[in-house]
Amino acid sequence: MAITDWPEDERPRERLLARGAASLSDAELLAIFLRVGVKGKSAVDLARDLIARFGGLNGLFTASEAEFSSIPGMGAAKYAQLQAVLEMARRALGEDLRKRDAFSNPAAVRDYLRLGLSGLAHEVFFALWLDTRHRLLVAEELFRGTLSQTSVYPREVVKRALAHNAAAVVFAHNHPSGLAEVSQADEALTRALSRALALIDVKVLDHFIVAGRAPPLSFAERGLL
Repeated sequence: MAITDWPEDERPRERLLARGAASLSDAELLAIFLRVGVKGKSAVDLARDLIARFGGLNGLFTASEAEFSSIPGMGAAKYAQLQAVLEMARRALGEDLRKRDAFSNPAAVRDYLRLGLSGLAHEVFFALWLDTRHRLLVAEELFRGTLSQTSVYPREVVKRALAHNAAAVVFAHNHPSGLAEVSQADEALTRALSRALALIDVKVLDHFIVAGRAPPLSFAERGLL
């Protein structure tokens, strides 16, 4: 049955307008983006299939164009629309971090990092360079590694801090395995970077591990900084 044949108060778009986006399931939100289904499937049915196929929204958002387009009814145009929506969300969160102290809204920091790092098949080491008021100056990927490790060089990190005239930094890296656990190597690296950056009066405020759908793990909250 097509969604247009459903009772009006059960249709995703009408429910969103009446009750807000938070009242909808993942599949219903995705169905609004898809707008139409395919032969024999409503947009909600198709959305459920996509979520199941990719193991959740994170998997869908990070799928390659080839993977996405392999699903009947999907294609390059819809893939481009999805990527545009994600990039707008990242930029909106980035604007918020540039306007205020990043740590006055820790949820925005976590959301920003999850959108940028969660679901990647390779490990990356990321930095949010901040000014004296802890507002975002630049967000940049510093190093990229293999599925299991990445090489991070304190000397290069110091050079990037000086280039941006940063006063503080928040580091982040992802665990493609999906396990948000702090390793001894993670702790040692964070200490080494903190010591190196202290020499130029740049403070390491936090280091997050992004893994799976869980909230990014904070070193500061664990007492590791």
